[in-house]
Amino acid sequence: MKSNPSGYLALILHAHLPFVRHPEYNDPLEENWFFEAITETYIPLINIFNKLIDDGVDFRITMSLTPPLISMMRDEMLQLRYLEHINKSIELIEKEVIRTKFEPHFNDTAKIYREKFHNARFVFEEKCGRDLVSAFAKLQDAGKLEIITCGATHGFLPLDPQKHAANAQVKVAVDHYTETFGKRPKGIWLPECGYNPGDDEILKNNGIRYFMVDTHGILHGNPRPKYGVFAPVYCKSGVAAFGRDMESSRQVWSAKSGYPGDFRYREFYRDIGYDLDYEYIKPYIHSSGIRMNTGIKYFKITGGVDLSGKAPYNYNDALEAAATHAGNFMFNREKQVEHLSSVMRRKPVIVAPYDAELFGHWWYEGPYFIDYLLRKMHYDQNTVDTITPSEYLEKYPENQVVTPAFSSWGAKGYAEFWLNGTNDWIYRHLHKTYEKMHELALKHKFKPVEPITERLLKQAAREVLLAQSSDWAFIMRTQTMVEYAVRRTKNHIMRFYRIYDMLMTGNVDSSYLLEIELRDNIFPNIDWTSFA
Repeated sequence: MKSNPSGYLALILHAHLPFVRHPEYNDPLEENWFFEAITETYIPLINIFNKLIDDGVDFRITMSLTPPLISMMRDEMLQLRYLEHINKSIELIEKEVIRTKFEPHFNDTAKIYREKFHNARFVFEEKCGRDLVSAFAKLQDAGKLEIITCGATHGFLPLDPQKHAANAQVKVAVDHYTETFGKRPKGIWLPECGYNPGDDEILKNNGIRYFMVDTHGILHGNPRPKYGVFAPVYCKSGVAAFGRDMESSRQVWSAKSGYPGDFRYREFYRDIGYDLDYEYIKPYIHSSGIRMNTGIKYFKITGGVDLSGKAPYNYNDALEAAATHAGNFMFNREKQVEHLSSVMRRKPVIVAPYDAELFGHWWYEGPYFIDYLLRKMHYDQNTVDTITPSEYLEKYPENQVVTPAFSSWGAKGYAEFWLNGTNDWIYRHLHKTYEKMHELALKHKFKPVEPITERLLKQAAREVLLAQSSDWAFIMRTQTMVEYAVRRTKNHIMRFYRIYDMLMTGNVDSSYLLEIELRDNIFPNIDWTSFA
């Protein structure tokens, strides 16, 4: 780290996907969310972080790996299915290199995809032994990456009135992290940055030292924080809260003025899965014949919303744009820190949290932006240094005591995205499952249980947590894969009630229990007493 910077940048990436695993189907469409993220986000980030270390570039970055994502990364069936996916992608891109040989503006891009797909397979199978979690763990052991946890299934904590499920979300997540990495997590990414005053007590009880909230969660805190979002605050529980910096967020997130909208970058919505002749592309789309993204896209954003009027993508121009934007981002943080350090009695910290999947999946050049940014910060300036939240707390252990305000990120910032007319029907059912799971936990907690009862209680707890995932409410609101989100919510709730009836009546359907244990196999060592 730099010897005497004027301030710090805490770059935080939230890596999360809902738990999607369907052994009952040969080609589930939704598993492609995971496969695309491996190729376009997780492996590129692993490559970049390792190359930075090899090149002697010092950096710090914080990254959440949520329990569902870790579970999918370590699931043998999904690992094999990813290999099938990347092998099919390689087969297609080899054909594309031949098909576009007389179109140099497309052929150059096809060759780049060929290199990237082959690299993804090599890194996944040879370097990581199919275990991407271990690759991130090595980066943490090297002292460059701090991995934090999240809710067990990304459940939105503020909408749990009795806090039985909220406690389970945190407790199960901490247990899972400890089991995965051999130590307890220092921090947590609250799902959807959703915070309700008092939730920090749950974090304290589970050994969490810090969490992040959106800007207004800090600025509207009581009392008003002296340093705004540029220093953490302590809740009354002693857990620290870090607030998001609006300026650095806007530069990356804004659809109108953010970097990813630059016309030189790759257009996400023009994919050969939709563009090319059906018979040609049919072996590489969904087995049902539904057209879908292949990850091979030949056009840049160009201008306007008319997808048919896009110009061919130029990879080198896009990388130049990423380097320019990284330099601009660094310059703005330098000026920000120079000003803040002149009016603060400590070195400020600029907290910049983003969804990890933005980098690579949605913003194809995003991983290069991170690479250029960290290199430029290391070599080209001495004003700002990268830091993790826990390192900042070690430097500044004394902080103002503030109660953050109820808040979330997302539209309007007060949970409206997860509680509105498209999804409000789910909560009366979810709350009932929380009550009944709490009842089951209390009933069985203080007495020995038979092995079959233990299995039932574990599976009941899994189904409650899986139903609570905020991803389903989010999808209902965005109106994207609504049928799937509704089905997942209903299925987990119905499975819970069937198990509940078995526990209450003693009439156990062993074959049904085994079926859903194999299907919803997350958290094999789940502590169902977390709901007590």
